Amino acid sequence: MTRLYNDPTNFREEMITGFVAAYGRYLKRVPDASGVMALNAPTPGKVSVLIGGGSGHYPAFCGYVGPGFATGAVIGEIFTSPSTEQVYRCTKAIAADKGVLYSYGNYSGDVMNFDMAAMRCEMEEIPVRTVLVTDDVASAPKGDEENRRGIAGDFHVFKVASASADRGDDLATVEALARLANDRTRSFGVAFNGCTLPGQKEPLFTVEADKMELGLGVHGEPGIQTDIMRPAAEVAKLLVDKLLDDVPAGAGSNVAVLLNGLGATKYEELFVLYGSVQKQLTTAGLELHKPIVTEMVTSLDMAGCSLTLLWLDEELQALYDAPCASPAYSNH
Repeated sequence: MTRLYNDPTNFREEMITGFVAAYGRYLKRVPDASGVMALNAPTPGKVSVLIGGGSGHYPAFCGYVGPGFATGAVIGEIFTSPSTEQVYRCTKAIAADKGVLYSYGNYSGDVMNFDMAAMRCEMEEIPVRTVLVTDDVASAPKGDEENRRGIAGDFHVFKVASASADRGDDLATVEALARLANDRTRSFGVAFNGCTLPGQKEPLFTVEADKMELGLGVHGEPGIQTDIMRPAAEVAKLLVDKLLDDVPAGAGSNVAVLLNGLGATKYEELFVLYGSVQKQLTTAGLELHKPIVTEMVTSLDMAGCSLTLLWLDEELQALYDAPCASPAYSNH
């Protein structure tokens, strides 16, 4: 369970304060808003990229802010969308002269509040485009990809969009490349136990010791199916099979791989699992590009993991490999 807090109702605010104190070499607080922004923001001549969502998912979303990565992140309460006002204030703080791209997971509260903020900004002649992340194959069937929710694929879409903006692409190009990255990204996850909100004694859901939940969400939702717990090699096969059953149209064989921990799964366990994931993917004929095994999108103290694949082409790979520096991820 989550143990370190003072007043649970002030958890987000104290988290942001401590985060900025620790990582002031990359970012600063957005004045009068629940958000952070890169030290060099706003940057004239470049599109700004604003990401965000509820807290409880670190390093998503504030951990991705810095040079070469997102321009800013707006932060809601735990598992709750940031308000329209907070999104608007963060947009105003980071907007330069080339417009702003919003990107975030496809959740109804986020969509409503970001859309309302975008309308308000457009009235003030700040161009805004939006790319929703829809990578979770468990949340809607093949052919209905636009209704899927966003989970760890956030990282890939944000990285591509930010690199495009950083090299000076215009807003339409940044949007198009972010959409391409999203279209080429697939994720699937499993949970071994639920998460507990600060101040609460019981988790949002529980999983029996010999069971696991398949297709979990990152807001404390249980999975779409309960299955028996399996050895790591069988879990790896399950994750890989789910993604290879949903290969994007036109995809090649070069994939960026992210094995993501959800908050309470030890890194050593993830490495054991990745050994089997790697074998499964290479046996399927895929070329693995710069695999990442870490926590990128968590759910407080949830036990579990997810696998994300981004099918790369030449341009996506260049953007994925572009330099960046942030509290959670740097590429030099």
